[in-house]
Amino acid sequence: MSKRSVADLKIGERAIIESFNNQLMSLKLLEMGCLPGAEICLHSKAPLGDPICLNVAGYCLAMRKSEAATILIEK
Repeated sequence: MSKRSVADLKIGERAIIESFNNQLMSLKLLEMGCLPGAEICLHSKAPLGDPICLNVAGYCLAMRKSEAATILIEK
């Protein structure tokens, strides 16, 4: 069974960041406040589904869906 990622969230759904599956992208995400153990919530999506807007660490963070797919979440 594969792990869920932030890209799998529905609007308004919350999750806890567990880990990352891309080492290079993880450094960028850590610098933006996406830390393991932090709560993340999908705020909105663009009309075609990409990019997405997340609430994390008290602010809105927009990212591509492919970047969000590298953030693994706890079930």
